[in-house]
Amino acid sequence: MPPTEIEITPQTNIRELVAELPVAAEVMRAFGLGCSGCSVSSYETIEQGARAHGLRIEPIVAALQQARRSGSVPAIRDEDRQPARRAPGAFSGRAHIAHVVPIMSGKGGVGKSLVTALIAIGLRRRHFRVGILDADITGPSIPKLFGLREPLSITADPVKRTPQGQPQPLITPAVSRSAIEIVSSNLLSESEDTAMIWRGPIVAGVIRQFYEQVTWSDLDYLLVDLPPGTSDAPLTVLQSLSIDGVVLVTMPQALATMVVRKAANLVHQLKKPILGIVENMSYFEAPDTGTRYEIYGPSYAARVAELARAPVLARIPIDPRKAQLADEGRIEELDDPICDVLAERLLGAIEAHPKPKETISII
Repeated sequence: MPPTEIEITPQTNIRELVAELPVAAEVMRAFGLGCSGCSVSSYETIEQGARAHGLRIEPIVAALQQARRSGSVPAIRDEDRQPARRAPGAFSGRAHIAHVVPIMSGKGGVGKSLVTALIAIGLRRRHFRVGILDADITGPSIPKLFGLREPLSITADPVKRTPQGQPQPLITPAVSRSAIEIVSSNLLSESEDTAMIWRGPIVAGVIRQFYEQVTWSDLDYLLVDLPPGTSDAPLTVLQSLSIDGVVLVTMPQALATMVVRKAANLVHQLKKPILGIVENMSYFEAPDTGTRYEIYGPSYAARVAELARAPVLARIPIDPRKAQLADEGRIEELDDPICDVLAERLLGAIEAHPKPKETISII
């Protein structure tokens, strides 16, 4: 089939279409569908991509067909590029979130935010609706990983009011290229270098606002990127939200392992399940010989898993490609099987630890 005759239907795979018809990427970007250039597009059809971004499929297919005939991007109406976001007050003003999974480390610098991003990408590849609540208020990394810079839109809630009688603010989450909804303190200011000099109680209050006063879509999974330690922020999330369980991130270092054990003890004391252990920076595999080098020493993953009474979800190797994409804000371009491994094993762990059948109502 010649490239100009490729069939364009709602079931057409995005990556295959763009490979055969490059102008399709420009058309999809015009609709706000940045997923045409990310790894999720390998797994997603036009219909699935449109649904994930809250867009109607018919105008997108029509524009792609017209672009195939003309070779250029046609005019697109503003109303066709606007996502159908939840209006304040719709459905009693409540979003429904099926599963909430905090990602916790206990110690900083182990790559917790990267693991959160990889899990989110893996879940999106399975066509789940995913959000990330960046609860690391004073050291947020999530916006940088996803290349997000625009400040979040904040409007007045037409229904709810503060105790002082003022309209309660409503926050619209940022949306990544692959339709992952994200809220982070780094998107509350004009500059990503602005320091958030807030004490613990304020941090806990902001986390609650990120959960309760955000116009999240109906999500299958909300991942919560927790700050290191066992203080106010983790306690707020673990005690206030109906979570499915916690994913603990560690690295092959005795000090990191000791601190992660403290985090595991906190989770157990609060009678929450630990879904699994992820050991980041576990080893380096030489690309020319395939030889594995344990740069930070032998793995402690099995020992931590035994103490946490949880399985090892994955051992993630040191990979310069991941670091490069993360630094450039292009983590969604990573086409690595580790994303699928993390998502698959997390889903299995959640299935093995069912919580009472309920949806979490917010806003």
